Amino acid sequence: MFPSSTPSTAELQPTAAEVNEAIRAFARARRGRAWTTEERAAYARLLTAWTRAAGRPETAGV
Repeated sequence: MFPSSTPSTAELQPTAAEVNEAIRAFARARRGRAWTTEERAAYARLLTAWTRAAGRPETAGV
């Protein structure tokens, strides 16, 4: 059999550090003003992604 060229699910999921940086960049870009409903929803999705990534064994303790 040939090796799969499709990345595994784990390879597609960002690490907690990567999501953390995305959260920081998101917040920096919106500093000093109230967030819209859409921005708050996007932030909530980022927090969910971080929680998921932080719970994975390969990123625990990072």
